[in-house]
Amino acid sequence: MIGDVKMKSCKQIAREWNLSERTINDLCKKGKISGAIKSGRRWQIPDNAVRPEDGRVSNRRYIKKKDTCEKKSLPIGISDYVRAQSEYYYVDKTMLIKEFLDRKPLVSLFTRPRRFGKTLNMDMLRVFFEISDDDTSRYFKDKAIWKCGEEYQSHQGKYPVIFLTFKDVKFDTWEATIGKIRGLVQEEYGRHQEIIDSDKISAYEKKYFEKMLDGTANEVELTSALDKLSKMLDAYYGKAPVIIIDEYDTPIQEGYAKDFYEEIIGFMRNFFSGAFKDNKNLSFGFLIGILRIAQESIFSGLNNLTVNSVMDDEYDRYFGFTSEEVETMLGYYGVPEKKAELAEWYDGYLFGNEEIYNPWSVINYISRDCKPQAYWVNTGKNEILDDVLKNATDDISESLYSLLQGKRVIAKIDQNVVYRSLAEDPANIYSLLLVAGYLKTPQKELQADGSYLCEVSIPNKEIAAVYKSEILSHLLQVGAITRTTANKIAESLYANDFVKLEHAIGEYMDEAISFYDAGAEGFYHGLVLGLIAMMDNQYKIKSNRESGDGRYDICMFPRGERYPGIIMELKWKKNLGKDALDKLADEALYQISDRRYDVQMARDGIKKILKIGIAFSGKSVCVESENSNISI
Repeated sequence: MIGDVKMKSCKQIAREWNLSERTINDLCKKGKISGAIKSGRRWQIPDNAVRPEDGRVSNRRYIKKKDTCEKKSLPIGISDYVRAQSEYYYVDKTMLIKEFLDRKPLVSLFTRPRRFGKTLNMDMLRVFFEISDDDTSRYFKDKAIWKCGEEYQSHQGKYPVIFLTFKDVKFDTWEATIGKIRGLVQEEYGRHQEIIDSDKISAYEKKYFEKMLDGTANEVELTSALDKLSKMLDAYYGKAPVIIIDEYDTPIQEGYAKDFYEEIIGFMRNFFSGAFKDNKNLSFGFLIGILRIAQESIFSGLNNLTVNSVMDDEYDRYFGFTSEEVETMLGYYGVPEKKAELAEWYDGYLFGNEEIYNPWSVINYISRDCKPQAYWVNTGKNEILDDVLKNATDDISESLYSLLQGKRVIAKIDQNVVYRSLAEDPANIYSLLLVAGYLKTPQKELQADGSYLCEVSIPNKEIAAVYKSEILSHLLQVGAITRTTANKIAESLYANDFVKLEHAIGEYMDEAISFYDAGAEGFYHGLVLGLIAMMDNQYKIKSNRESGDGRYDICMFPRGERYPGIIMELKWKKNLGKDALDKLADEALYQISDRRYDVQMARDGIKKILKIGIAFSGKSVCVESENSNISI
């Protein structure tokens, strides 16, 4: 209490004003909360202080005022359309319906990376088209699609819908996988129990229906589930159904990783064939996933399939957030000044010709007080990058390094590529990374065979962080580096401990050489990838650049004054003994000084430099180092 005015802490005011405690402290420092005084190290604020609304200092009238504008929560992990659009901040994607009805493809396949709103959009389509006892038009009357007129409104609530999502079909065995699929089919048949007592359904169809309901259908009978249910729904309603299959490729990816690939491919081929190939009882069909599984002949003979991928212009705005949608959202939550930071971290994807933000990361960023982190990396397993690293050739390893440095790489993109093709041609790595969301295509040119010749690059800071974490994870798994060594490098950099850093790098080299090929190329790329993974936050890493009287191998320019500059020279020869290897390392170290590779660092004002000469031969390695302090 000061005089007659009751005072409160920053924490209390932050709770009342629905702001962070840090924001309240900042407002006090800038003099934007009138009457706030500092008592010791803490601010005290009048109980009836006015919350600043426009950045100016509030006046002397202490009038208690609460923010009456309730902000909707952000829909983190919400894939239920009805709930998302009514209870949460919803980015209107209903014009997807208009674009689809204008084109009217019989069967549409959409491929997009994970967490880009695929399931939510499919549930939106289900609610829009599905016949219901409720008036579901109320979920669309305030949306963009309703403003398009009767031509589109007339389709609302007029079709029976079959909806299956395979997003949770992730099991280690074929038996568990087919059991889960059986349960999903059972549940979907249960949604349509109203038709089982109809005289429009024949006796043998009712017996089949009951088998699905009680979960006793065998694998062969299951393959006909979509075909038979669509026929029964057509007979009952007098209207052919819409069939929606969400995340159709999830069990296929699991089959590839868990060695039941042939079983899942064989099942899915028959399952989808009955639903989408020559099915007279189908109004529209939708499939959605990450990969286009065409080479597997799942859609063999399905000539009515229209594929839309990240390379196509059609529907490019409807998965992920556009720049305009992000600006509106930032304005709604009162943080428009965060646009640049948000773009740096989560923008950069190109779907067709549309610049797209990662929606999962955007909503997590805003909901967590605009703290930039790699939110997407924790949304699922990243086997794709793991497979890339296992199959990467030296050339591809070098390209991955270039990508991490913000460079562009020329690559041929084949949209039909599948996981097992990595073993046949490691260059297919780029196609997998693109469709999975790890790359973008700033430049592309369609080829005669349907593939694209592209410039590819990493979209944003978040994906660069994913690359680094996956590369480090891979190096730990294969034994090229231990967690202890990784921690030593990080700690020595933080403490500016040259001796510890030398030991840690030497330890890394000893471990790495036991894993990588004995040739210089494999070792070089392993070294670079490992160091990138551990040190890129602290350093800008350059290689094979001119400085002084020659071209250095690796220069690591510190991002902050507390870190030393690091120059590495690598040498390799066959069949060297210990003494010869030591001498070769000394030569590498001497070359750094002799050819004045530190000239550029000196010009940049870097005074502490760690010079490292590395020599290796076969499975042996020698590391020599020298600290230098430059007087400018």
